[in-house]
Amino acid sequence: MTYLEVAKQAAHQAGSFLREHFGTQLEVDEAKHHDIKLALDRESQDLITRVLLAEFPDHALYGEEGLAGDQDSAYQWIVDPIDGTVNYFYGIPHYCVSIALRHEDELIVGVIYDPSMDEMWEVEKGSPALLNGEPISVSPRTKLEESALFFGCGKNEEAMATGMDRFHKASLRARKMRMMGSAALGMAYIACGRLDAYVESTISLWDIAAGQMLLESAGGKTTLEPVAGKPDVWSIVASNGKIPIEEIL
Repeated sequence: MTYLEVAKQAAHQAGSFLREHFGTQLEVDEAKHHDIKLALDRESQDLITRVLLAEFPDHALYGEEGLAGDQDSAYQWIVDPIDGTVNYFYGIPHYCVSIALRHEDELIVGVIYDPSMDEMWEVEKGSPALLNGEPISVSPRTKLEESALFFGCGKNEEAMATGMDRFHKASLRARKMRMMGSAALGMAYIACGRLDAYVESTISLWDIAAGQMLLESAGGKTTLEPVAGKPDVWSIVASNGKIPIEEIL
């Protein structure tokens, strides 16, 4: 099977597993002020790891729940086993599985699966981005006044202050603002024209890798800046490439 086919298989299996347990009593591994880690996060990543490394045992895997495989490999799977864990824990059906593959420093496969809606976004290098098999593109909107924006505020005081300041400025210009709890789904929504931009000052690679590839393949634009002292943590501005998002940053 191809890289994309295996990634889709892993995302479907993890998504089915999560859907089966959605709304049940959940075991909490770690509870922080602004985040929750579930046993299901680990179990979902273990399932994804088994599927991916069974087919490609010489590959590396870098996930929110840890590392697996050959970390010296030129091929690295980037996995978020539940993006939107807090939503999932509270019974809000807005979460997803995100899987990307990069070769050296280049993303070559991206998959985002929403089990609640049974929506599968997929892309591979050189091919169009798809949603449930159909080509997608970013919205044609060009004005902030007609845009719907997705903002995140991070989890520390500095990131929250930056995020809330940006949210306030954007609220004065945009048609609608959203804080939805899943970066990967937010980027997938921009890729298919449901939203127009996403801004967050601190976000992890596994949250955005697949979304970045989808969005750019669908005609959008992503700007990433590394956060000092935090490996694979980024400040992100992603948009349809048409609205003047820089005016509100």
